[in-house]
Amino acid sequence: MTLTETKEEPRTATSWLREHSELGVCVLLLALGVLVLTDALTMDVDIAQRGPVGPKTVPVVVGIGLLAVAVLLAVDVLRGGRGQAEAGEDIDLSEPADWRTVLLLAGVFLATAVLIEPLGFPIAGALLFWGAAYALGSRHTTRDPLIAAGLSLITFVLFNNLLGVPLPGGPLMGVL
Repeated sequence: MTLTETKEEPRTATSWLREHSELGVCVLLLALGVLVLTDALTMDVDIAQRGPVGPKTVPVVVGIGLLAVAVLLAVDVLRGGRGQAEAGEDIDLSEPADWRTVLLLAGVFLATAVLIEPLGFPIAGALLFWGAAYALGSRHTTRDPLIAAGLSLITFVLFNNLLGVPLPGGPLMGVL
């Protein structure tokens, strides 16, 4: 063997899987497509259908689309295609994760889930919007709660009154 020649490492199953890691996404898409199709085709629909498009149409199309994308992606990966590496945009990948922000956001979402029934959406939603703004770094003590309350009330009125999606009103239900 000369100095310019290099000894190739033996190919193992682990190295092959590492080189074709995008196949994991294919498996996920395939499983999701099967789940969506199974759920759509076993859907019990009682309403009379008026035309070719019924309540099963969109889920079936989405499920078939997921299966098609899974197969096409798998073929591309097996032919040597690779996903483009993430450039990181303006993120410094050498910095550690900001776990304080992540934990604050998780706490705000958990508190909203617990408080939405007793307090209603307008109050719990305002706490959610204000808490998320605080967790993400905003420190305007007068402006943020006012914006959060306004967003929450607008969201409640839009969903509850205009779209017909009932949200829990809590103690404010008689007022709104």
